Formats: sequence, structure tokens, C-alpha cells
Amino acid sequence: MPAASPLLPLRDRRLALGGLVLISLVMPLANGGKWAFQSPAHFGIAWVCSLVYTLIIGLGNRELWRRLQHRYPQVSQTRRRLWWLGISSVVYTSLATVAVTLGLGLVPGGAHASPRALLLIVAINLVPTLVGLLVYESRHSYQQWEENQHRADQLARAQTQAQLDALAQQLDPHFLFNSLNTLAALIEPANEPAQHYVEGLADVYRYVLLSRERSTVPLAEELAFVQTYVALQKVRFRDNIHVSYDLPSAALGRHVAPLSVQVLVENALKHNEASQARPLHLRLAADAAGTALRVENTFQPRPAGLAPGTGTGLANVRQRYTLLGAPAPVAVEQAAGIFAVTLPLLPA
Repeated sequence: MPAASPLLPLRDRRLALGGLVLISLVMPLANGGKWAFQSPAHFGIAWVCSLVYTLIIGLGNRELWRRLQHRYPQVSQTRRRLWWLGISSVVYTSLATVAVTLGLGLVPGGAHASPRALLLIVAINLVPTLVGLLVYESRHSYQQWEENQHRADQLARAQTQAQLDALAQQLDPHFLFNSLNTLAALIEPANEPAQHYVEGLADVYRYVLLSRERSTVPLAEELAFVQTYVALQKVRFRDNIHVSYDLPSAALGRHVAPLSVQVLVENALKHNEASQARPLHLRLAADAAGTALRVENTFQPRPAGLAPGTGTGLANVRQRYTLLGAPAPVAVEQAAGIFAVTLPLLPA
């Protein structure tokens, strides 16, 4: 029974109503069973009274439970939710019992209950109410555990796939091929640029290997990796690519999925022209509150004839952020000659 859903599924509502009707049939046994079974008429009266109690108290408590589940949906909020549920359920059940009992006493032929009888009826009604709420809460907790377990399994599979993609695809084979060609051209005796290039290439693969066991990394670490990656690409593209960074300190301590920012930068370089006539401009920026990172580039697709992108890189990024429980989805937009992807920044 999903707590956040304003309308319960029809099947669950039918089960709840059926359960309340069954409870109303059992309750006459606890409320003067001998009188109730003197005749079918007596049982009918006892059952109708019990049904009134059960529906008013049962449906009211179910609504309290649903609203509290909606207000405190997180596992970390379970203790607070249970305290509020216990207090509000006892208060509501007691008031509803007193009101129904006094109301039934006004019906012709109805009996007036003494204060002691009222307390007894309240106590009797509290027992199945609290047991029912315990069943609801236990079921909900089990469903939460199943969902979290399923999400953890999905995240583990996505993380493994991301590692393979990063090694086999996301760090594009074309990038590796071009980098090795560039390296071959640079390596000469006492050639310092070659030394730096080899060190940068080692840093890139070192980061890939170190991040494969982590579901998230600080943005500062991912940014350092991206800057190294861009420096390697600048050896190939030289001044044909321009990258700017506008990242406040509040954003650097937040987390991102490893290699997710690099994938966006790589996609920009892979799918857009970067030439002396049309240099490619990239910008990485975060808002002042550090809640989102925007990676944007000038939209200038490469000439026809080159292999189109498959979209698997961006799809993988979206899936991983969904499984990480990101506060907002990965947003993609293209307008006014700009292509941009916004990643939600995750808490540390």
C-alpha cells in the first residue's frame, strides 16, 4: 500500500474494506457475545453497531496512516512517523469510539453507556486498531526493504556496466587511438611535453580504476579528472576547444556519479565540430547553492558522413542518477545554438 499515493489501488481498498467487515463480524464476540447470539435479530443489531465502529475507526486510522506515510516517507523518519501514528491513532480511536457510542445511545432503543463502559469499549476498540496499524506498518516496511534491495541491485549492475563502458566505450576507443598517435609524435629525447602527456594519460586511467568501486565521488575529484582529460584533448585540438569553469565552493563538496561529467564533455567533443574556423566552446557551471551542475557546449554537429552517436552514454548517466535517488532527473535541453545537460548534485 504505497504511502505517497493519494489514491490507494482498487485491490488494496477492497482488501481493506473486506478486512474491516470481517473484523466487524468478530467484534460482537468481544462485546457481549451472549446477547448478540440470542437470535438472528440480536446478532444483526450487534453486527450493524460493530460495523459502524469498525468502518469509522478503521477508515479513519487508515487515512491517518496514509497521510503520515506521505509526510514522513523516508526510512530515517520512521521513528517520528511511528510516534505520531501511535499518538494520533489513540486520540482518534478514543474520540471516535465515544462519539459513536453516544450517538448510538440516541437511537430509539439504544442503551446509554456509563463512563466505565465507555472506557471498556475504547480499550476493546484500541486493540484491533493498533494490531491493524502494526500490520500496515510491517507490510510497508517490508515493501520499502524490497524496493531498497531492488534499487541496490540495480545500482550495482549499473555501476558494473558503467565501469565496463568507461574502459571499453565511454573512454572512446577513438580517443585512445588518437592519444597514442599523438604520444608517438611527441616522444623524443628530452621532450617535456611528451612526459606531461604520458603522466596525464596515466592519471586518467588511474582515476577510472580508483572510481570503479565508488557509487559517487566529490565533484572536486571529478573536476580534476575532467581538467586532465581536457588537457589531453587540447594537445590534439589545440586552441580549437575552449573550456570555462564557473563552480562555486558550495558545489565542489557535493557528489556526482563517477565519470558522468567526463562523459558529457567527451560527448561534446565527439559529436561537434572543433576547428580553427569554428572553435568549440564548453562551459561547466553550478548554481550558487550547489544543487546542480550544467555542462553546455555550442551546438555545431560534425559534417554528415561520420558515425552518429548511439546515446548510450547519456542514457547510462540518466539511469545511474535515477538509481542513486537523485533529487531531480538529469535534464537535457537544446536551444539557441547551445546543447546543455544538467546533473543534480548529490549530498556528500
